[in-house]
Amino acid sequence: MGLAGPVPRTRIQQANSVLFWGKRRDTAPMRALPISRTARRRFAIADGAGQTAAGGGAEALPSPAAARRLAANLPAARRLAAAVNATRQPGEPSAQAGELAALELLHEIGHLVVEKAAEADPAASMAQSATVVASGLGVLPFGNLVAAVAEEFPDVAAAAVPDRIEELLLVRIANENPAARPLRALVDDDPLPRLERNGAMQALEAYHANRTPLGPNGETLVELLRAPARAHPTSLAGQLRYIRGLWGSFLGASLEELLDRLTLTLDVMAEEERGLHLRFGGGGGFGDGPGHGEAPSYAGLDAEPERFSSDSAWMPRLVLIAKSSHVWLDQLSRRHGRAIRTLDAIPDAELDRLARWGVTGLWLIGLWERSKASRRIKEWRGNPDATASAYSLDDYRIAEDLGGEAAWADLRHRAWARGIRLASDMVPNHMGIDSRWVAEHPEWFLSTSEPPYPAYTFGGANLAEDGRMEIRLEDHYWDNSDAAVVYERRDPWTGEHRYIYHGNDGTSFPWNDTAQLDFSQAAVREQVILTILDVARRFPVIRFDAAMVLARKHVRRLWF
Repeated sequence: MGLAGPVPRTRIQQANSVLFWGKRRDTAPMRALPISRTARRRFAIADGAGQTAAGGGAEALPSPAAARRLAANLPAARRLAAAVNATRQPGEPSAQAGELAALELLHEIGHLVVEKAAEADPAASMAQSATVVASGLGVLPFGNLVAAVAEEFPDVAAAAVPDRIEELLLVRIANENPAARPLRALVDDDPLPRLERNGAMQALEAYHANRTPLGPNGETLVELLRAPARAHPTSLAGQLRYIRGLWGSFLGASLEELLDRLTLTLDVMAEEERGLHLRFGGGGGFGDGPGHGEAPSYAGLDAEPERFSSDSAWMPRLVLIAKSSHVWLDQLSRRHGRAIRTLDAIPDAELDRLARWGVTGLWLIGLWERSKASRRIKEWRGNPDATASAYSLDDYRIAEDLGGEAAWADLRHRAWARGIRLASDMVPNHMGIDSRWVAEHPEWFLSTSEPPYPAYTFGGANLAEDGRMEIRLEDHYWDNSDAAVVYERRDPWTGEHRYIYHGNDGTSFPWNDTAQLDFSQAAVREQVILTILDVARRFPVIRFDAAMVLARKHVRRLWF
């Protein structure tokens, strides 16, 4: 049936029967945002059978039913937002996944409001409202309208007439919402017969204007549905906060059930808004390149008390000197006029000099075997003389170019003979992107099965030397157009694609030569604890890099 085609007389007669109009259940299920048939065709959105509205298939976006809870299915929401953005003209506002989730949530809350209105005033029910609209429009125009709603919005095709009128009302509210403009193409009601649509809205407004006020400020149903957009016309997040702050007493337990989703949606939108203001700062390793972020605040969080020994027998007298291992060896080579490349080649005279100065601790930065990919990234970015980041590690073993474990043991023995303890760095939250851990246990790292942003692509060269995997940075990293929060790990044997998050402490951009460990896994926590103990057996002094990343509250705030 066409959108404006005639409706058979028998169908119109049925519209006046209880059978066709149906009886609205007291506990009607929540309904997701209805995506129009026009939008399904335009953006290749699959229906419930996996086919697009236009008959396509393999490349279709997920169906609305599959992405019903968009706030909890961000990849689906991001793909849909990206499809909408691809049709934007220059200067038009772009759609964000969080906004899509917010619009869906506003729509569901609208259904709650309609239900609560009927409970407070039975005459305000959609069954009674639909009768009023039918009387105002006339039988044939009304029949054409309800048929057109079912045709253009397939999610309500099987719904009773009052439910279609309810959907028409809420879709019109969404179309009127200025903050929803970037997403209007998904719910555009222009294909509906305009004269009948506008007449129905006028009838609804006039009828409910004379009903019992419902809202906290004395609004009737239609005005209450419009209130959030009028209070915050430029912000869907502001509209959700408005509802959370003012509608709790009206919606009661029904709103309480949605608060977790509402909070999650607001968090997603806040992160997206923050991300829109950030600019890529360059660099390829820990501390490289400019960039700044919002420092974490722990105000109001439960205390997580320290649990460590006082080490009062020696720590108060520790005088620690820091040396970048490779730089120091180069300096010593020039001072002594010979090549000093390994730890066991450090002259006793240099250790004697430190002891005379009163130094009791030697902190050597960059002792561990570093990521080869970290160095390769810097070389590919135009710095052929760069070394890998000292904080992008392949494994916790003494670097071979420093002489390995034997050279370290020799230095440790000679230093301790002079009362000097060796100190080492420990990086507790991440490893190098090509590390042994990533090769052998990719499941230990925070990852997703698909890129978190639809625009991410990974077509660059393989950075891994280990044949068990291929790793690629996000393509936009190379031209400084995106900081990129994940990289791709491909398994050449199984074909698995895993998108692993780069390390981050929440104060800067991601460190693009690192892979973030997933501390929500007991196996990962156990492995890190065992590694800490192994390092502690070799070094009596450990400097934890960004130590706050081990705190339970910090992990939860930053990643979950």
